[in-house]
Amino acid sequence: MIKPLHRVGHCWPAWLVALTLSGCAAGPDFQRPAPPDIAGYLAAPHAAITASAPGMLGKAQTIAAATRADSCWWQNLGSAALNELIDEALAASPTLEAAQATLRQAREQYAARAGDTRYPQLEGTLGARRQRFNPGSMGQTGQAREFSVFEAGVTVGYRFDLAGSNRRMLEALAARGDYQHHRLEGARLTLVADIATAAITRAGLAAQIDILETLERYEQKRLALIRQRLSLGQAAKDEVAGRQTRVAQTGAMLPPLRQQLQQQDHRLATLAGRAPGAQRPHPFTLAEFDLPSNLPLLVPSALVRGRPDILAAEALLHAANAEYGAAVANLYPQLDLSADLGSQALTTGALFGSGSLIWSLAGQLTQPLFKPGLAAEKRAALAGFEAARANYEAVVLEALRQVADVLRALENDARQLASLSVANAAAEQSLEIARQRTLLGAAADDELLAARQQAQQTQLDMIQARTARLLDSVAFCQAMGAAELPASGLP
Repeated sequence: MIKPLHRVGHCWPAWLVALTLSGCAAGPDFQRPAPPDIAGYLAAPHAAITASAPGMLGKAQTIAAATRADSCWWQNLGSAALNELIDEALAASPTLEAAQATLRQAREQYAARAGDTRYPQLEGTLGARRQRFNPGSMGQTGQAREFSVFEAGVTVGYRFDLAGSNRRMLEALAARGDYQHHRLEGARLTLVADIATAAITRAGLAAQIDILETLERYEQKRLALIRQRLSLGQAAKDEVAGRQTRVAQTGAMLPPLRQQLQQQDHRLATLAGRAPGAQRPHPFTLAEFDLPSNLPLLVPSALVRGRPDILAAEALLHAANAEYGAAVANLYPQLDLSADLGSQALTTGALFGSGSLIWSLAGQLTQPLFKPGLAAEKRAALAGFEAARANYEAVVLEALRQVADVLRALENDARQLASLSVANAAAEQSLEIARQRTLLGAAADDELLAARQQAQQTQLDMIQARTARLLDSVAFCQAMGAAELPASGLP
């Protein structure tokens, strides 16, 4: 349970003296939440090395403990075109541009508040007024007269931050700056992962479309053979109708896949910061990708110190803690000092010469006596802290779930591809037997076409499994939260 560390009492005279001497701020000091007290992500151990399969994208992957995630993990996918597209997106993405501008805004808000509260405020004044003086109003004789008065001066003011309200608000602004920094890191990580996911999905769809087009051609050849047999009286009409249905069903599977492929092209363009019609998309293929051999796995305690979304939630918790401290500080006295130095004259020429010098020095200690709103603000700030605490815990749990899911996906999809490789080898063997039987005249062409269709169907399943393995690797690297950006620049 994360909670404020202590609360300041209400015996303010003694407290005020101690606080003034120590320079402390009211309210609880922030401490980072403790990392999860767990050693792993799963109740049962996960495989340290995934299953392997012969052929493309079938290598085994090693999931090894690491102290930090790979910040340029997408380069391990082996696609030069993907690397180029990601570099383009990192430079031109409007999403990143918006996040960067928001971070700059947070920095300037911090600088503005620091300038208003850390240093004395100096203002210059220059004014003139026309007034009428009637001696009769003061029991004197004489005619009323009108004259001009010119004034010039400077005013210095400073509020001593006795209870630390200003320091707590600056701390909150700095934490919100950190939040925007981590949001920028998260936006960068999400952008890279989205591009890699879209490129791999596009490659998998293109391979599926190629196989389905081949299957459609085989279906059409088998339909032609059945029609030829029908003309010779060796087939029934229902066989023709059944095969026509298969041809149409296979053809109907193609438009949705083409639509998905085109959508991925559009998505890749917009992620890179350009319009879908600006240039021809790169035709990504599965053959240009490679599986990362090693996947660095952070332990949970390291994950919460590295994932941008968790760090962003922690920054919000820090800000809420500081805002609670500011609300506590507002219940205690505030000391304001001000000084004025100026000149008054009847002419502008005498203003800076023989004019009358005027000055004042004032100090004021203000203690709220009856302001029910301050107590409500304190309770609201405490509720905000509790909400931020719950949000942080929810973000951590969601991150742990994502890692657990992807660890199981790495295992299961690797095993699926290994099993499909066995099925594919059997289908290829059946195809070779059918081919030999056809050459020897022991089998009809329809049998060979059926064997080819079976082999292609198995290939279709393997393409989906290979695509899944690549996507699992992307999801794993994203779950580890690898991202490197310059520091926020805020205290």
